[in-house]
Amino acid sequence: MKCPYCREVNNKVIDSRMTKDGNTVRRRRECLACNHRFTTYERIEQLPLVLIKKDGRRETFDRNKVLVGMQKACEKRNISINTLELYVDELQRELQEVGEKEIPSSVVGEWIMTKLHELDDVAYVRFASVYREFKDINDFMSQLKDLLDASKKRSSTPRKKRMK
Repeated sequence: MKCPYCREVNNKVIDSRMTKDGNTVRRRRECLACNHRFTTYERIEQLPLVLIKKDGRRETFDRNKVLVGMQKACEKRNISINTLELYVDELQRELQEVGEKEIPSSVVGEWIMTKLHELDDVAYVRFASVYREFKDINDFMSQLKDLLDASKKRSSTPRKKRMK
């Protein structure tokens, strides 16, 4: 591992800790040449997952691309980046568990839509407007109407009283 400050490869691990999700190891390192400290993260290398796009092209699954898309949908909403990263970790884990080397990109899109719908209605509509490629205002209004109807059903369902 090269030091980000002096590019020297000789360093020592000072501390290792597993992250909360248990899928990553965080290591604090110290460069033996310049004595600067830096952090690295170690993850299990998994087989590359290929997404089959709508037009038939194949593209390697890019975790960061999914995260950026979700961040754009959640922009100026009260949603932490940690929450989005946990969702992307969950998506990646589920895709790996499927065991297929190639997966239609629609599976990823629908999964994101479901998660955003659970998380935040505005983020959901933002993502849906791009993902569903609304052609005109009628498509957009139809999606909003469905969202409002679902919201009304949730709010009209009686909640269970909490036990003391």
